[in-house]
Amino acid sequence: MQTGFEFKPLVKQEITHSQLVRYAGASGDFNPIHTVVPFAEKAGLGGVIAHGMMIMGFIGQAIGEWVSVKDLAKFSVRFSKMTRPGEEIVVTGKVVGETENRWICEAKAQNKEGEVKVKASFEVKK
Repeated sequence: MQTGFEFKPLVKQEITHSQLVRYAGASGDFNPIHTVVPFAEKAGLGGVIAHGMMIMGFIGQAIGEWVSVKDLAKFSVRFSKMTRPGEEIVVTGKVVGETENRWICEAKAQNKEGEVKVKASFEVKK
C-alpha cells in the first residue's frame, strides 16, 4: 500500500425495515425509533432510522475485507447523518498517510446520493 491507495468499495443492499428489526434483536438495542414507525414519527424523525452501530458495522466489515484484522491497530468513527430504510450504503476507504510502522487510513459510509452517514479513521500495522 501507499498513500493515496483506494480500497475496493463495499456496496450494501438497500436497508429494509425488517433488517432493522433483526438488528435490534441481535444487538439488544430495542429503541423504538429504529423499529416502530408511529413512535419514530411522533419523535419527529419522519419514520424509523437505522441503528448507527449497524452502519458502523458496515465500515468494520469493509475494513475486514481490505486488511487482515490481526493487523488493525486503531479504529474510530464519527456519526454524521441518519440512515433510513430504502437507502443503499457504499463504504469507501483510502490510505491517507503512514508512520514508520503503520498505514493511516480513512473510510466513510455514504448513500448513493453522496450523503456521508459515518466517517472512520483506522490504522493498520505494516
